[in-house]
Amino acid sequence: MKKFDNILAWRRLARGAMVMAVGPMLLFPAGYLVPASAADVTSDGPATPIEADETIRPFQIHVPQSQLDDLRKRIAEARWPDKETVSDTSQGIQLSRVQDLVRYWGTDYDWRKAEAELNALPEFITTIDGVDIQFIHVRSRHPNALPVILTHGWPGSTFEFIKAIGPLTDPTAYGGKAEDAFDVVIPSIPGYGFSGKPTELGWGPDRVARAWDILMKRLGYAHYVSQGGDHGSVISDALARQAPKGLLGIHLNMPATVPGNLTKAINSGDPAPAGLSALERDAYESLSTFFGRNAAYGAVMVTRPQTIGYSLSDSPSGLAAWIYEKFAQWSDSEGIPERVFSKDEMLNDITLYWLTNTGASSSRFYWENNNNNFSSDAQKTKEIKIPVAISVFPKEIYQAPESWSKEAYPTLHYYHRVDMGGHFAAWEQPQLFAEELREAFRSVR
Repeated sequence: MKKFDNILAWRRLARGAMVMAVGPMLLFPAGYLVPASAADVTSDGPATPIEADETIRPFQIHVPQSQLDDLRKRIAEARWPDKETVSDTSQGIQLSRVQDLVRYWGTDYDWRKAEAELNALPEFITTIDGVDIQFIHVRSRHPNALPVILTHGWPGSTFEFIKAIGPLTDPTAYGGKAEDAFDVVIPSIPGYGFSGKPTELGWGPDRVARAWDILMKRLGYAHYVSQGGDHGSVISDALARQAPKGLLGIHLNMPATVPGNLTKAINSGDPAPAGLSALERDAYESLSTFFGRNAAYGAVMVTRPQTIGYSLSDSPSGLAAWIYEKFAQWSDSEGIPERVFSKDEMLNDITLYWLTNTGASSSRFYWENNNNNFSSDAQKTKEIKIPVAISVFPKEIYQAPESWSKEAYPTLHYYHRVDMGGHFAAWEQPQLFAEELREAFRSVR
């Protein structure tokens, strides 16, 4: 009985921490940041800093081979824990599955292919509010394309959106019309990827949102829309609350719709109250399960990002397990992410975190956010006055009911439940994701 009470106590602690959150200035070695016109860098020596200004500079990636050799050496020398004592994932992702992924990482995976894929895209970097923002910017060949800024979350990255670039920028090649076209901007959140790492407090969703508006206007756009899931949803909400001139609307695939009168009960693990519809009850129970059993990662990152950062920065197998578990839990794959992602795709993302050493800095965004990303009250959604669109993917952490969505977002003008996809919507279902954005923003063009 005492053991059971201790388990309940720990679950309550995790819930309490997760009420606050769910879901850089760094000078990289010379091989990481180079002008597009520069020759490949083979030296591992320090780079001469690019002078901070408001210019938009070409960007290319070339990771020194020594970094890749070091990664493989660490993988080969991994020390593994003993096998779990259960036959499911209730103690965490299983040893055999992580070993399979990590062994592939150390033998067959080729980062250079991922690097070439990124370098084939128009990549840039610019300094905003003292931090370098690295981003992909693909203009459509169609006239009057609508600019959209796409924001990733954790444990995602710009890799999430690459497969959606074609359907968004060139809709006529993917079953759409020329008037559906988008210009696409995909930045890395500060502390993620090849963006800079903040060295001061305050880089939460509101500050990132202000930086995104500066970025879009620096690119010459007088009007644009914003899209996001996970942290991207929170940042898009913040941007919509700020309502800068030129922002026409937002689209979310992880909206903050939980009514204020239900937030405490969900976080406490209370039974669903009477009077909820079937869809509302499903959403309530999904979130209650999430906070009670699956949110320990967030409780750590929102309270001790520096502490978990030591493991994520020093252990490739630890980083892989930390991220791979979320691919398994949050994708539309019945817990087997290889059904929707190749090993290479997952390792592209994991390797990006490793090579940029962003385990700690990405975790700090949780600490800075320090809020409940699903609560309409916490995200102040009723303050949003511009058009809001929501797409609900079936394997998202929870499926936001239309009733809650309308209450949370008074300016909701588009709501649609789709039949495939999970938390990583654009990555899992790029065509469907693009079709949702076409519909969602058609009326604001």
